Amino acid sequence: MNPAPVSLSASEGDAAFVRLRGIGKSFSGAKVLSEVDVDFRAGEVHAIIGENGAGKSTVGKIVGGYYAADEGSIEIDGAKVGRFSPRQALASGIAMIHQELQLVPQLSVAKNVFLGIENNLLGATRGDETARLRKLDERCGFGLDPDALVSTLRIADRQKVEIMRAIARDARLIIMDEPASSLTADEVERLHRIIIWLRDDGRCVVYVTHQLDHVLALCDRVTIMRDGRRVRTSAVSPETRASLVEGMIGSATDIVIPHRPPRPSPEIPPVLDVKALTTSTGLRDVSIAVRPGEIVGLIGLVGSGRSELARAIFGADPLQAGRIVVAGQEYQSPSPAKSIRRGVAFVPEDRRKQGLDLTQPTRPNLSLVHRHLVSRHGILNRGAEYALARRLTDWLGVVPRDPDGMVATYSGGNQQKVLLARWTCERPILAILDEPSRGVDINARRRIHDFVVELAGQGAGVLLISSELEEVLGLAHRGYLMRGGRIADEIDCEGVTEADVLRRLFDVEEKTNPMATHPGPAQASKTG
Repeated sequence: MNPAPVSLSASEGDAAFVRLRGIGKSFSGAKVLSEVDVDFRAGEVHAIIGENGAGKSTVGKIVGGYYAADEGSIEIDGAKVGRFSPRQALASGIAMIHQELQLVPQLSVAKNVFLGIENNLLGATRGDETARLRKLDERCGFGLDPDALVSTLRIADRQKVEIMRAIARDARLIIMDEPASSLTADEVERLHRIIIWLRDDGRCVVYVTHQLDHVLALCDRVTIMRDGRRVRTSAVSPETRASLVEGMIGSATDIVIPHRPPRPSPEIPPVLDVKALTTSTGLRDVSIAVRPGEIVGLIGLVGSGRSELARAIFGADPLQAGRIVVAGQEYQSPSPAKSIRRGVAFVPEDRRKQGLDLTQPTRPNLSLVHRHLVSRHGILNRGAEYALARRLTDWLGVVPRDPDGMVATYSGGNQQKVLLARWTCERPILAILDEPSRGVDINARRRIHDFVVELAGQGAGVLLISSELEEVLGLAHRGYLMRGGRIADEIDCEGVTEADVLRRLFDVEEKTNPMATHPGPAQASKTG
């Protein structure tokens, strides 16, 4: 990708394109933003960081027109604006790329990019989106197939579609909410090159993230949020991980992955035994085992089959061949209902589409798999359900701590907390956790890691999937490397480094066995 950026003068680069002053916002009577002042300038990458519930995504959605501020003022190019919608924000040069991408899966790349801005003649579209996309791609250099269905694209390529949508609408400020949360390291690097190009093209990129390493490596300025208030906005160059963490949580602590529980004896029969599993979703002859009290990681690139294996074991996707045995009993036509009855918990990768009912409040989302605890003879006891929800939300610190709060209005991290809290009431015998700490803050991640270790310590088998390799290596006893829907290798996670695993994952030959050259335990210091 070698597009020619537009140069900005120093005065243009320093000018505030969007200015927020005294912004306040409440949901259901709970204050989520108070007196927020921040400027976003042309030609910069501006990070917004903070714990879940700190208000960073709410700031982004106010700028993008998705929420209306209750207090304060917004200026765009020096002119004050009132309440405005996402469409009006786009007309003002502001676009937002949500953490959960807002694309139409069954439309092509070209049709998604120009949806709503098609060329038409007398009300009939001209159908020239493919030609327009090729011309646009001459600027972007993304190399996407205009006619490919979005449903067939990887997450990284779908993000490119979103970025092209913003550029097609001549967006001068692009808000990216946790854009790297589902990407591999290679895809993150590519995304960052795109963001740098956008900055050098004279645009402002607002980068909402938990990834502190990305902030330090990529961004020009950073705004730190805490408890709905702006702690400070500063240049990134003098900041460190410690100073950013201290600003976010008020103390210079960093996340530490807890010690994994003792390794179970290989003589213990597995709680999960998968043999020669094949599915229409791309799994081919997959065999794995998880013992009680053992944490086993699935390691691979996006598209390697990790999530497909998790869904097949839980019964969300049908099997073509192979067998699944849980606690010594073989599944016959596995299904989510059967899995839950057998004590299998599943936290899916996509919390919004696969894990939560966004039309319902927190209370029924938490009690969904525990109806027998809050009902009698089929009649729901709302008091018991409320008490259960209160206990579970307190356990993970869901914000707001209101069992009747609407999950759809929560931040991504707090939605993830609700999904995880669902399984803390009754301890499962097998927990399948697909990206359990995706998009959560430092303290919540620490609690999630503790939860994983607690589950294994109490005898549950844990199958762990995470895009952060150090998280898997820090928590798991063993790991399976996946590539192309197959198991490529098995490793001992207690005796390798990230570099070792990446070499094996990419099948790089070395003169010595990389798995035997680094006996020390994997380090885990990211705050993510």
